[in-house]
Amino acid sequence: MPAYNASGTLRQTWNGIPAGYVDEFILVDDASRDNTVELARSLGIRVLEHATNRGYGGNQKTCYREALERGADIVIMLHPDYQYDPRLVPMMIVPLELGILDVVLGSRVRTRRECLASGMPLYKYLGNRLLTLIENICLGQNMGEFHSGFRAYRRQVLERLPFERFSDDFVFDSQFLVSAVDAGFRLGEIPVPVRYMPEASSIDFRRSVRYGFGTVTVVLQYLLKLVGFPPAKIFAGRRDG
Repeated sequence: MPAYNASGTLRQTWNGIPAGYVDEFILVDDASRDNTVELARSLGIRVLEHATNRGYGGNQKTCYREALERGADIVIMLHPDYQYDPRLVPMMIVPLELGILDVVLGSRVRTRRECLASGMPLYKYLGNRLLTLIENICLGQNMGEFHSGFRAYRRQVLERLPFERFSDDFVFDSQFLVSAVDAGFRLGEIPVPVRYMPEASSIDFRRSVRYGFGTVTVVLQYLLKLVGFPPAKIFAGRRDG
């Protein structure tokens, strides 16, 4: 759980996760100004604290390092802001356990009506649709969306990808998926209801635009690598076999 000022929603998220499917919970607090840390510890969650804010990508790096060090076979990223429905955690795990997929995303865009009714701003919906179309065409995928923050990975993905080289900002997510495609990992998704509310974390229009241009840049790096240009530092290369 990458957390920043999540005290208002952490307990709801925690209570919504079905029992018996997760061996260990890790929350990385990115220098919150509320009592996220104290609340997480009272719930029995393992907490790591950043002394200074390292950004969304920087937070994930700490999450994944800790998960790998603690021997995780499957790692699920779930925001503690109660935006994504935590009841679907078991469904994220099954395709990975069966070896069908290496990466599972929780897609928010099963239908346009549901997506907008959840409170997603129209500009974010349109940007999501445009970026996902570009990514599907350029990466050879057929995903409903590439921009979900509810994700699950097999251990091998985190061991293979050079995520420490990725951005500390929000474009970390795009770099991760493009690098995963380049390395030959299999991506898939399940539909996940979401809710937009004041307590849920969300980037504003300006940062959304910056994220969009960053994502397009990452896709361009992938295409340049395909035609023979030296690979960007975010790529690990394809797996043997």
